[in-house]
Amino acid sequence: MLVLTRAEVEELLDLDALLEALAAAHAELSAGAASLPPRVAAFTAAGLLGAMPGYVPQAGLGAKLVSLFPANKPPLPTHQAAIVLFDAETGLVTALMDGAYITAMRTAAAAALAARLLARPDARVLAILGTGVQSRAAREMFPRVRDFAEIRVAGRGEYEDAVRGADVVHGATHSPDPVVLADWLSPGAHVSSVGYNAPGSELDPAIVARADVVCVESRDSAFAPLPAGAPELAGFDPQRTVELGELVAGTRVGRTSRGQITLYKSVGIAIQDLAAAALVLAAAKERGVGLEIELEDVHA
Repeated sequence: MLVLTRAEVEELLDLDALLEALAAAHAELSAGAASLPPRVAAFTAAGLLGAMPGYVPQAGLGAKLVSLFPANKPPLPTHQAAIVLFDAETGLVTALMDGAYITAMRTAAAAALAARLLARPDARVLAILGTGVQSRAAREMFPRVRDFAEIRVAGRGEYEDAVRGADVVHGATHSPDPVVLADWLSPGAHVSSVGYNAPGSELDPAIVARADVVCVESRDSAFAPLPAGAPELAGFDPQRTVELGELVAGTRVGRTSRGQITLYKSVGIAIQDLAAAALVLAAAKERGVGLEIELEDVHA
């Protein structure tokens, strides 16, 4: 088993390759080639521990354990994670790696991929709502899919000014109350939301109702009970959504006119972690990075 630290994962993860790996994994998921049970969690008085197993042919078999403890203060992060990869033929453990950086970057990368598929081709103004880890990750990933002339980063009290006139609006907060309102959106805006604070939401319910296209990673995951699903989509018809992989493969239509409002609502799914972890593992093997350990002697 290869063990990789946070610093090694950061060094090895190719962010440009991550976009394409996510696109391929989502296409396989929407084509029915992946196994993706809904996330489950154990709760304490202070936070939760979620378990996210999955299998997708191009990325392999694995699971992420992720904790969310909202009251943590820097330098202790609110999200911490570990990813374990397994051989899909034998079930042997092949790698253990830090998952915090992967969680941040794959979340932002999937949102950027959705923007590439749904935002207007001439989108030039990006508004990022939030100033934490996900905000920084979005600043890394979104410029990889559009040539933005202006990137606005807004904290509390600044949201409306940032959203008005923006072509792409990315919610990345832990707010239980809406930080982006439908009335602030310009015609043709693309909105994405990766924030999670159930049962509340950073997303105005009117945006869901108004959106011409609503995109999710997986219908099964997005409409599953908490802690897997998106409370914002409660009561929404799943068949009115499109999956990210369907847009990648071209089996469903996204934006069809300049004036449409499009929405991507993320819940975060295991195949995204696996796609990123597979890139990290391949790069580690190529460069000889990481610590090899043996949990058991399978040849004994």
